[in-house]
Amino acid sequence: MPFEIPGLNPAAVAEVARYAVELWHEHRIPILLSTVFLLGLLRTYLHLYSEPRQELLVLPKIYETNEKTKETTLVDTEVKDKKTGAAITKKAKTANSGPKRIKGDKVRTKKGTNGNDTGSETEGPRKIQVLVFYSSLTGNTERYTKDFAKELGDLLVGQSDAESKAESNFLAPQVLDLAEIDLDKYFVSPMKGPVDYFYCLIIPSYNIDSINDTFLAHLDETHNDFRIDTSPLAPLIGYSVFGYGDRDGWPTEEEGYCVQAKQVDRWMAKLTGGKRAFPLGMGDYKRDGKERLSEWQDGIVDVLKMIEQTGSLGEGVPGSGDPFESDEEDIAEDDGEVVYEEFESKKTLEDVEDLGRIIKQSQGDGQAAPIAIDFTDFGKTGKTVRARKSPTVTIKEMVPKDSPTYKALTKQGYGIVGSHSASKICRWTKSALRGNGSCYSKYSFYAISSHLCMEATPSLSCSNKCVFCWRHGTNPVGTSWRWVVDPPDLIFNGIKENHYRKIRQMRGIPGIRSERFQEAMRIRHCALSLVGEPIFYPHINELLGMLHKERISSFLVCNAQHPDQLAALQHVTQLYVSIDASNKDSLRRIDRPLHRDFWERFQRCLDILRERRFRQRTVFRLTLVKDFNLEDEIEGYADLVERALPCFIELKGVTYCGTSTAGATGLTMANVPFYQEVCDFVVKLNDALNKRGLGYGIAAEHAHSCCVLLASDRFKVDGKYHTWIDYDKFFNLLEEKGPDGDFAPEDYMGAATPEWATWGNGGFDPRDQRVDRKGRPIERP
Repeated sequence: MPFEIPGLNPAAVAEVARYAVELWHEHRIPILLSTVFLLGLLRTYLHLYSEPRQELLVLPKIYETNEKTKETTLVDTEVKDKKTGAAITKKAKTANSGPKRIKGDKVRTKKGTNGNDTGSETEGPRKIQVLVFYSSLTGNTERYTKDFAKELGDLLVGQSDAESKAESNFLAPQVLDLAEIDLDKYFVSPMKGPVDYFYCLIIPSYNIDSINDTFLAHLDETHNDFRIDTSPLAPLIGYSVFGYGDRDGWPTEEEGYCVQAKQVDRWMAKLTGGKRAFPLGMGDYKRDGKERLSEWQDGIVDVLKMIEQTGSLGEGVPGSGDPFESDEEDIAEDDGEVVYEEFESKKTLEDVEDLGRIIKQSQGDGQAAPIAIDFTDFGKTGKTVRARKSPTVTIKEMVPKDSPTYKALTKQGYGIVGSHSASKICRWTKSALRGNGSCYSKYSFYAISSHLCMEATPSLSCSNKCVFCWRHGTNPVGTSWRWVVDPPDLIFNGIKENHYRKIRQMRGIPGIRSERFQEAMRIRHCALSLVGEPIFYPHINELLGMLHKERISSFLVCNAQHPDQLAALQHVTQLYVSIDASNKDSLRRIDRPLHRDFWERFQRCLDILRERRFRQRTVFRLTLVKDFNLEDEIEGYADLVERALPCFIELKGVTYCGTSTAGATGLTMANVPFYQEVCDFVVKLNDALNKRGLGYGIAAEHAHSCCVLLASDRFKVDGKYHTWIDYDKFFNLLEEKGPDGDFAPEDYMGAATPEWATWGNGGFDPRDQRVDRKGRPIERP
């Protein structure tokens, strides 16, 4: 029943409403204009008669009122005391009708040692945190740095009880390895908080590629990046650098003694806005390194004590924070001005117009005498800077034979080839020779016998520093190729020679099967995944062509950080891409990439894989690390799979290498997932992919390696997955259509995955005998 008002005719109400609407539409413009006009009159009235007029501040003499003074006067007022009732005369200030007068003194607030306002007058002085950064290849600098930090902490904080330490303005120094930290976190935008930071950097100089080169490139890029402030490290209260060198290798500073420490010092001066707290220290670690470090430490302590008392570094005189105190820095900041001198009169040229006078004076009877020109410039410190020869740029070898990197890698069993390549016998090759099983990604999944496989790399350098890397952080790192390039034939012949030599060395090892030893002397497969980034090598396609010419299959692994090289890659038997995280933050934490645009590079590589999925046999390799990328990332991984649509997805639990390097990154045995945890993750990921209709299924497993394989339904024939490869057919297609030929992975798809390798059957080759860690046979279930 509709709502009705008693006593009112609904028809009359409707008629009145209709008339009101018509009246509004007909006269709405005059009504609105009248309303605006009335409101304007009301505003004018209130402004003129309700608010006191303020004094004009412009031309005060013209509009000055009759009052003789506008200054504050004191008037006597009488008030009664609440207790005695007596009248008390008080002096009170009358309101001043003129503008507010600002006196010289200002209210001071408490500031931190770096000049930042703490926002509170009652808050005490801010704490000072010293961060000590170092780089080290051999471990010597690491040991010296930790000793230095401990002694520095004792001098600043003291060795007294906990209560006295709590009252100190200094926190215990922290030691950070440049190879382990996120450089953006500390050298682009320093950490903010209730403490002030002071940077100490202890840098040894190397004549080989090391983290120092990456660090220097990072500082250079930060300084020249237009998106970043020119002095992003200005919030620091100061910094200082100490360099270790070897005078036997670099006898003089001009030849390179402590050259990388000097470069770091120069870049830090620019990035901090001139906050060099103490001059660069240098020492020879074979001779006077400890003495020079001790002297530098005393200077650091004095500076920090001064900062604690005064809150600043002083006036920035040379040697105490001036970023332009050295000749090199003056040249770097050269503005291009050239100063001329008149040779005969020795007068300096003060104006460009004087040049014409000099030319006229120097001309005789039509013959122009040469003008003496002094090509000098004046730096920002006011001293004359003479032009000097630019240093000769020499291309270095990635891993020279006399370098610590070479010694560390050869000690780990790597056979170095040339200056940047290597090969190595993996434990699965040794296991297969004994008949104790093959690698998960070889026979069980793809029909590769491990004793027929050679593991190698044409580039020992990598652009990531993964927390689970088996190489203990000893291999070089870099974002661009800047080393000597070895020819591909040298690499190809060298890695084969190394591989065969190491196979022959196993001739007398007990348990080696003779028939497999004979088979191993003919390489059938090459896994370009040993260490570093194989696709980084400039002539990777030529090297692949040499492998394929001898009918050696190629399994190439990349870390999705080099999209240009990936796009130019020719046919490989199988292309792996390491997918170690599902989002940007997790990838930064796990892979610790060197590229600033690592996530954009990562996504570009996925797009390239999607475009080439019908030309390359592609595999996602997921290394699962508990508490890093195993939890709550199912949907993220599903997004990446949907973006790239790889042919296969390998999921493997991380292998803990058990080194102090791994411990420094936060990786322990607790981060190694159990096989059941990997299986649970695989099932959830498979369900997520099927919900999206992407067409994947669990094709195979290898429980011994804690690894499971998902395959695209493109490789499912008559209800069975065909993950094995027909290698002869691959080489025939390659010879027929060429390295850039148009053929798909399905064209060389092999036989169906054997029943023993399928999901739920373990995946161990029945031809082999599984053994435990002590070599004792394990009975089959």
